[in-house]
Amino acid sequence: MSGVSNTNPSGSPYPNAKSDETWRNELSPFEYHVLREAGTEPAWTGKLPPSTTGVYQCRACGAELFRSSEKFDSQCGWPSFFSPLAGDRVVELDDYDLGYRRTEVRCAGCGSHLGHVFAGEGFDTPTDLRYCINAVCLKPAD
Repeated sequence: MSGVSNTNPSGSPYPNAKSDETWRNELSPFEYHVLREAGTEPAWTGKLPPSTTGVYQCRACGAELFRSSEKFDSQCGWPSFFSPLAGDRVVELDDYDLGYRRTEVRCAGCGSHLGHVFAGEGFDTPTDLRYCINAVCLKPAD
């Protein structure tokens, strides 16, 4: 993946878009790499603190994305959710960077890369979807 489009706010489909320079100033180098360059944190290294409100926000723009009640342990090494907070909170795009089709998940607020969603893996969840999200992309909405 070549990264996330960094168009200026006036030309972006994302309401919370910012310039590349602004993102670089607001995010740590690692946060920038994952959120804006579509990187991936190493499995089992991300720490997602518990949310006292039950909601997780995009670390980049603060958009509310996932509920802790929809988080589950998939043993994949990244936080997993069976559904976003609402369907309009994320954008799903085809991703062929590894030579096969995956579905990338981005924040609908700012276009930042969050992770990928996988279907039909047989998890005992209401949707049988696994939103595999980099922990560095989320923060508790406390």
